[in-house]
Amino acid sequence: MSQTRISRLFERLRAEKRPALITYITAGDPSPECTPDLVAALERGGADLIELGVPFSDPIADGPVIQRGSERALKAGTKLASVLEIASRIRQRSEIPLLLFTYMNPVVRYGVERLAKDAVANGIDGCLLTDLSVEEADSYAGAMRQAGLDTVFLAAPTSSRRRLELVAKFSTGFVYLVSRTGVTGERSDVSGSVEPLVNAMRKVTSLPLAVGFGISTADHVRAVGAVADGVVVGSAIERVIEQNLAGSDLPAQLEALARELSSGLPSKNQ
Repeated sequence: MSQTRISRLFERLRAEKRPALITYITAGDPSPECTPDLVAALERGGADLIELGVPFSDPIADGPVIQRGSERALKAGTKLASVLEIASRIRQRSEIPLLLFTYMNPVVRYGVERLAKDAVANGIDGCLLTDLSVEEADSYAGAMRQAGLDTVFLAAPTSSRRRLELVAKFSTGFVYLVSRTGVTGERSDVSGSVEPLVNAMRKVTSLPLAVGFGISTADHVRAVGAVADGVVVGSAIERVIEQNLAGSDLPAQLEALARELSSGLPSKNQ
């Protein structure tokens, strides 16, 4: 498989000795029409990679802020096909890596092979299915990789050595490390399980490691970026969207948040 935008990004950032700022946004929140502008604002603020969330009616891994974002996106008529069209519009103006962030149900309904083909055609670089067990990932990963897409899997502080090995086997692009058990959401501090999990994962893979769940401030970015190759922020972004639904300055608000978060990246603070 040739290099994707995701793998090229981490290769460049490793040479620069800085972690990636990865931002999650629910596609279609508050409307499908505005998502490309919001992604552009995050990129202007310093985001290196965008997780493009597919709204889902039962997002079991997501906290209340992202759940409400999914509800707004669904009410606005956003479906998986809509998200692919949004990705195509983003790609018309940007080369920022795009990771499709979704659940199994929408993918099964759409069709794995069909999704792989359409994702590539619309500028997606990889896919993360939050509720796909890595033990059952063989056919899915094969279809995605054959199409040239990265397959990103999750590892948690509770993951066994065998589970970490399977995550390493089926992941390409990077590995997503969940900083704590439970659902997504903003926290006041960084979990103490981050560094031990990073160290455990580094024993089984040379892939870049990105850490998410509970990261919402520049200080969090600084702390996690000191040990990981990427820092993922989601709920803090969705909260800004929720608080500015009626405001015309939403892109400016997101750009400011991304710039504040990116100030915690080592090379941008030196």
